[in-house]
Amino acid sequence: MSLPPLVGDGNCYYILTEGCAYGSKYFPPGSLCFCSERSYLRSFADRPSARFLKVVMLDDGSTVAVTVEILQPVRREVAALLLGIGGPSERLDSFLERLSLEAALQAGPGQKVTVEIERQHFPGVIRYVGSIHKSPSAALSPVFFGVELQGEGENRGRSDGSYHGTEYFKCKPSCGIFLPFSRIRFAPGPDNEPGKQKPKVEAEEGVPVKVGDAVSFYVDEVLRKGIAMAVYREGSRWFVKVCPEEEGTTDIFREIPLDSVVKENLISQSVFPTFESDVGLGHSKQPKRPASESGEEGESGNPPLEVNSMVQITLDKGNQVFGIIRWLGYLPQIKHKMAGVELDEDKGVTAGEWLGKYYFHCAPKRGLFVKLQSCQPDVRFQSSRGSDLNLMEDSEHEALPHAPVSFPPLRNEDAVSVLRGRMKGIQGHCNSCYMDAALFSLFSCTSVLDSMLFTPFTLCDRNVQEILREEIVNPLRKTGFVKARSVMHLREQLTEKGKCSSFTNAEKDPEEFLSLIMQKILGIEPLLKLQSGGHEGLDCYCYQIFMDKQEDLVVPDVQQLVEHSFLTYDQKLVEIPSCFIIQMPRFGKEYKMFSKIIPSLELDITDLLLDSPRECCVCGDVATLECSGCFKDKMFAPTGLKQFCSTCSKQVHSHYRRRTHKPTRLHVPEEFQCRSPQGSQRVPREKMELFAVLCIETSHYVSFVKYGPENEHWMFFDSMADRHGDENGFNIPTVTLCPEVAKYLDLPLAVLALEQPRDMDGVAKRLFCDAYMYMYQSKKMALYK
Repeated sequence: MSLPPLVGDGNCYYILTEGCAYGSKYFPPGSLCFCSERSYLRSFADRPSARFLKVVMLDDGSTVAVTVEILQPVRREVAALLLGIGGPSERLDSFLERLSLEAALQAGPGQKVTVEIERQHFPGVIRYVGSIHKSPSAALSPVFFGVELQGEGENRGRSDGSYHGTEYFKCKPSCGIFLPFSRIRFAPGPDNEPGKQKPKVEAEEGVPVKVGDAVSFYVDEVLRKGIAMAVYREGSRWFVKVCPEEEGTTDIFREIPLDSVVKENLISQSVFPTFESDVGLGHSKQPKRPASESGEEGESGNPPLEVNSMVQITLDKGNQVFGIIRWLGYLPQIKHKMAGVELDEDKGVTAGEWLGKYYFHCAPKRGLFVKLQSCQPDVRFQSSRGSDLNLMEDSEHEALPHAPVSFPPLRNEDAVSVLRGRMKGIQGHCNSCYMDAALFSLFSCTSVLDSMLFTPFTLCDRNVQEILREEIVNPLRKTGFVKARSVMHLREQLTEKGKCSSFTNAEKDPEEFLSLIMQKILGIEPLLKLQSGGHEGLDCYCYQIFMDKQEDLVVPDVQQLVEHSFLTYDQKLVEIPSCFIIQMPRFGKEYKMFSKIIPSLELDITDLLLDSPRECCVCGDVATLECSGCFKDKMFAPTGLKQFCSTCSKQVHSHYRRRTHKPTRLHVPEEFQCRSPQGSQRVPREKMELFAVLCIETSHYVSFVKYGPENEHWMFFDSMADRHGDENGFNIPTVTLCPEVAKYLDLPLAVLALEQPRDMDGVAKRLFCDAYMYMYQSKKMALYK
């Protein structure tokens, strides 16, 4: 999830959209920061999916590592304007108020404004725009507006145009004031539209075309008509941005020199019915809505297009773009029904704004307004009855009944017969691999989280639950295949319910998806209930392993990593989880703390449980003391926390190297306090079994799923393993068996450590070297949760 750098002075500037804690400092939303272009390229050129960026905070000069998800890029001139606002909260509000910000960017000396002074508003004229206190060491100086107050505002200022002895403009004493743009109202005018360059007054009078005018122009000696969307100047030349009113499926915006555009007589133009006369009476009437654009069934029997429909649009020269309809309706002075489309790629012209008003919201250059009749259903998601390979045969993947039926997870030979092959699994589309891999792992061969499909949780969104059950999990378990449009349907719901427009097209991480759907949408209880440092209430859905680099851990297994993390942060499990999702220690998607990690097919959590009976690691009796110092002692076994009965603890800590250790006392359940000396009643072990592993090498997620009891029973899933066709084609998901994994699971640790990844058979290298998330289950606890 890399950020595009916005450079102007060699630096990239950002505003924090959420608060960020770093060490003892907290930077609230609205804080501004920057990094050099060189630093940016060093961080992202080789690792385009890095999740953190080291930046310098403009407010205090602190250097901070910030997650990229909360960094919003801003242009240098925007950052300078925002820096003039003192409070971060007001700064963020002003940044989101885009009309005022755009007006400030284009404001200049001589423009009339209204300023706010002590909650009162007074007229004035801008006399100066720029910095008023420059520091040679500062990366950016804040921009202020020097305003000469007029009328009722006279004598309410604080200067004569000077600040700290430097004169920036001249006016009467107490009639000048310097303010940030947030304290100024910029006078609106017909030619002061956001996004246009403000010309001189004398030049405005000579511009014959205004925004909204109907115009004619020539393209290849053919007369065309359209509507002026913007009028602007580049250097000494004027241009008009025109939305053509052309027949067919082409919708583009043409940039035409002003001297090549002729203004039409609006009263006679039928393409602008707002100005049509009603039976010659001269008063306006509302345009008639053509029946073909009202949303009825389209041509060739296609279903009607509506908000959230996936569409394709043909642009100039036959180029096609794909996207999702986010808005439908009528725009001012355009008779056609229009569609606001969020595109899959940065090929648009807007962020959902049309002439200063937002009709929907999306990323910059992802939005496009086109005639609805120019939109066609996305052919990539249409059934292809006659395609080669019979990849999308409707008869093979028929719709499932709407009743809330349940299909069991696939195991052993059933999993092989249903899931293995091309066009199997979940079909990927537009950065969906993180969701495809997570869903396949959680539901193809296990029922540990099937409660998500049926249980009426307190906050449960039944629509999302039904889509997950009927359109994804049931088809996967019945036919072995889920179409991309079913996943897109779920992504659309996540976009709406999660209030995050990027879920339909942007790269995400599995834990972000899982936390959103489990916590905020379905409202299920946290999978893990943790205690840290004696404090409970640290509940979560995915457990992130944090640990310092351990020199003695060269090729660790998952058991070791979990134990190190729990011990480092003094954590315990309050109860046995039914599902334990563990994220491996990494920095972003590229930096791996370990070149290989061995999958622990069983995860022993006995010693991680709070108030659970523990076994002395020396004699096997009930343990009463735990020692973190002994855990790091190489004399002991490499796995397992180190706990002792009182007798063994005294003996172990009599050694001079361990006399400084400080064992902590364990809680022993009452039924284990009176045991026989021989320890005939053994402490029960609580173990969880591995059922799936999500992996990522650079920016693409795949998954390994264990479908049977043997070490050879692994399958490998890639939602975008192959592709049919080019831009208009579709991805081919593939599930393959990978029994070669067992060969390496059985190797001694020392041999496996020397194994070169490039020499490993099949896809085994992906499992051992690219693991991102391990998923464990307790079938016993799944019966109760």
